Amino acid sequence: MPAATKTRAAHQNHPLEDLIRSDRIPHIWCPGCGIGTAFSACLSAMKGGGRNLEKMCMVSGIGCSGRAAGYVKLDSFHTTHGRAIPFATGLKLGNPELDVIVFSGDGDLFAIGGNHFIHAARRNMDLTVICVNNLNYGMTGGQAAATTPHLAKTTTTTAGNPESPFNLPLLAWASGATYVARWTILHTRELTECIQKAISKSGFSFIEVLGPCPINYGRRNREKPMETLRLYQEQTIIRNNADPMDLDVDFKKKVVLGEFVDKQRPTCIESYDRTCRLPE
Repeated sequence: MPAATKTRAAHQNHPLEDLIRSDRIPHIWCPGCGIGTAFSACLSAMKGGGRNLEKMCMVSGIGCSGRAAGYVKLDSFHTTHGRAIPFATGLKLGNPELDVIVFSGDGDLFAIGGNHFIHAARRNMDLTVICVNNLNYGMTGGQAAATTPHLAKTTTTTAGNPESPFNLPLLAWASGATYVARWTILHTRELTECIQKAISKSGFSFIEVLGPCPINYGRRNREKPMETLRLYQEQTIIRNNADPMDLDVDFKKKVVLGEFVDKQRPTCIESYDRTCRLPE
């Protein structure tokens, strides 16, 4: 390669350079982790959706996925464990003009933060919640989470998980979410388009993103990163508007992807204004 070409290549900006805090790079995510791909899809959706980035913010909790808020060059909040949604709720109530995105993991959002999730969905808070589901607590040692499959091995279930995991889209739908979808990190185009739609839609939107954790979950279950991606390719099926009851994550049979819920109902702020605002 000619020297001039090498120089240009060395100084070529990343397509998402204007949304990434380069001074925080390299990131902490392990080789083969799916969070970086999900994060990239989220940033691409923010940038390509035609929304005002000056009125957009990201909130994350604790965990591997929770580090995303520290890497984005927007107003962002890296909050306490399980409390990303309450922080995001406060931001939205304080300034309803903001587009508030919660980007976090399955442990943060559905174990310690599970109660906050169901009530934000019930109230129909105008938030976009993106959950990177890697089936375990990746950052703190690979313990069993609320999403760990039955009989899967973790540091706290060395003989296999005796419990059944949450069906996250079903939980979101039952709690009142107005938009619910699921993709894997292999389906980046569909995921990006889905996040764009969720951000532009009013109400509580939830997107589950299946992504591998090769260091903790994959190693203990003798599953290599490429094998996980092969499962995402061969053992998934896109079925929009599928019954939420049929959305368990079980790769021994087909895992259903797609958009499952897309409806309208008054948001939390609209309901409060209609009910509680004093007559002028």
